[in-house]
Amino acid sequence: MISTVNEQQLALSEGRTTSLALTEEVLSRASDPSGEGPRVFTKLYPNEARAAAQASDILRSAGLVRSPIDGLTVSIKDLFDVAGEVTMGGSLARAGEPAASEDAVVVKRLRAAGAVIVGRTNMTEFAYSGLGLNPHYDVPRNPWDRKTGRIPGGSSSGAAVSVTDGMAVAGIGSDTGGSVRIPAALCGLVGFKPTAERVPLTGALPLSFSLDSIGAIAPSVACCAVLDAIMAGDEEPLPQPAEIGKLRFAVPTTLALDGMDKDVASAFEAALSSLSAAGAQIDEIAVPEFVGLAAINAKGGFTAAEAWAWHRDLISRAGDRYDPRVGSRILRGKDISAADYLDLLAARKAWRAGVEARIEGYDALVLPTVPVVAPAIAELAASDEVYYAANGLILRNPTLINFLDGAALSVPCHAPGEAPVGLMIAGPAGADRRILAIGMAVEALCSQQQA
Repeated sequence: MISTVNEQQLALSEGRTTSLALTEEVLSRASDPSGEGPRVFTKLYPNEARAAAQASDILRSAGLVRSPIDGLTVSIKDLFDVAGEVTMGGSLARAGEPAASEDAVVVKRLRAAGAVIVGRTNMTEFAYSGLGLNPHYDVPRNPWDRKTGRIPGGSSSGAAVSVTDGMAVAGIGSDTGGSVRIPAALCGLVGFKPTAERVPLTGALPLSFSLDSIGAIAPSVACCAVLDAIMAGDEEPLPQPAEIGKLRFAVPTTLALDGMDKDVASAFEAALSSLSAAGAQIDEIAVPEFVGLAAINAKGGFTAAEAWAWHRDLISRAGDRYDPRVGSRILRGKDISAADYLDLLAARKAWRAGVEARIEGYDALVLPTVPVVAPAIAELAASDEVYYAANGLILRNPTLINFLDGAALSVPCHAPGEAPVGLMIAGPAGADRRILAIGMAVEALCSQQQA
């Protein structure tokens, strides 16, 4: 059983362990050549982590605890700036680029809260895929089925596996089209994507300025709520679990339920039945805007346009060092004109208004995070056709919420021993605290059903 932020903090407060002891355990796992550590981390910070842990222990002995994550180990995705280092973004193309002059804002806030940052985690190159494959640093294996060798999900692949394998209590990732929620769902964890403006993006290597957000992958909703508050600078009391019997959920029947495999369909139906039995109102609603998103993004959308704007100079100098499956997608943005981009902005505004009108009056949308369980790495690596088809399907549902600029959680809803399946709980922009409160209640209900 993976321990939570609350459990580890309690162990520290009761003197049953120390931050240094926790950190040594984590570093031992991360550096074990027989484990996933070499595939999970692109860089470890053993000396810095030990120093931070020792500082936390000294302060705690004096009665000073800076936050609920003081002394706890956290991993950061390889797209956050760390002062004095080149931010590689899961690539080799940025080798030799200027080093960051200061830490990313989220890294500063984590350090100030006493987090022990153990290392940078592997990711899809430049965050441009939902699968987690990386030809430069290998692919962390999904803990559910290591014998087959299944994807962890992406792009925050190493972030998720750092948590499942006890190499951090939480992993900090980015989410542009599901990159926090997808690996959380496929690895049996909780992932939270906040409203984009909630957590500052300064010092994070961008994929899409319009869609990027920063969130945590962790063992529980409460863990994600703690990390979110710290990264957002939110000093309000943490959300408390909502009352299930007073909630009204909308299940979008348009697009979001298409293509479910038997594992996801079974787990999703069981979750809906549990919510209904607990007194929640569940309505199936049509959201025709969901079907229209593919046409809006036909030329590559914001990700291609904005990625090209950021990468064009680097591609001209180091294009041969890009993963071809990533570079080709970025290059699509080259053909998006200023008029096309303005059309995108207008289309998104109208699309958001339409979706928000349909879900008004509901506490949250509920839908499968991903319609299929994690596919095998070998199948995706061997065929571009299979790779792109799987990528589109796995990104499909999470992307809807990024385009809405909404807040969303992925919460495990599968039965014990079954393939991991995520239940997505989502709302419009600014609904972050409400979604976290609902997520806590849904998580508790799903846990009861799984017991």
